Amino acid sequence: MDRAQLPLNALRAFEAAARHLNFTRAAIELCVSQGAVSHQVAALEKRLGSRLFHRLPRGLALTDDGQALVPVLAETFDRIGATLDRFADGRFQYVLNIGVVGTFATGWLLERLDDFAATHPHIDVRVSINNNRVDLAGEGLDYAIRFGDGAWHGTHAEPLMAAPLTPLCTPLVAARLREPGDLARERLLRSYRVSEWESWFAAAGVPAPALRGPMFDSSALMVTAAMAGLGVALAPKAMFGRELTNERLVRPFGVEIDAGRYWLTRLLSRKEGLAMKAFRLWLVGAVGA
Repeated sequence: MDRAQLPLNALRAFEAAARHLNFTRAAIELCVSQGAVSHQVAALEKRLGSRLFHRLPRGLALTDDGQALVPVLAETFDRIGATLDRFADGRFQYVLNIGVVGTFATGWLLERLDDFAATHPHIDVRVSINNNRVDLAGEGLDYAIRFGDGAWHGTHAEPLMAAPLTPLCTPLVAARLREPGDLARERLLRSYRVSEWESWFAAAGVPAPALRGPMFDSSALMVTAAMAGLGVALAPKAMFGRELTNERLVRPFGVEIDAGRYWLTRLLSRKEGLAMKAFRLWLVGAVGA
């Protein structure tokens, strides 16, 4: 059907009557007379060539055809209403959906989102946390901030921040460590990137011990375990500045390895709209500040 010929008033009358199963209550909601609602629904039925309601002595009941039409109209009107609600003070309120690897979210992004909100009050940022495994299309994300080498199929990746990995532990554990080889006697907490400790020991010039113990899918969780005294984490020190400053964590050795960096990613097929561009420019500027 041509959009210009859509009977919008009749469709609104039918959708309201279907929710209430009553012409009178639908009329009260729409601020029209009961007769007007009944007339609009009858006109719609005539146009469609199908009955949408069974008229009962006390109210209405949807026919099968009516039941097929209701969810489509309800979803459409809800979406229109939600979109109109996003106009605030005469300006559209954009929504930006971002997936963020947990370590970057807790170690850098969250404490700076107030600054973005202050400079871009017309953009609502919705943040979801992931463990670096993210489906941009499936999760409906505009951007994802990830850790790695930047090579994700079908994705544009913009480098944000280097994040070299170094051992982190409590002062009590560090007191037992004099040289890198001493780590062989400690519980070494591991991420799902299983080769990182081997790379670190190679950079330190000592043999890597057999690795045992807990494995974590998040550096933030792994470092939380280290702060609880469960072992030594290999993690990006740049994400744990507060903990290092207040000495909940210490860095026993200066050796670090480059296992990747943080990237701002989006699908190549995703056009960068105004809200996306504003967030990207703010983020890159904030990282470089």
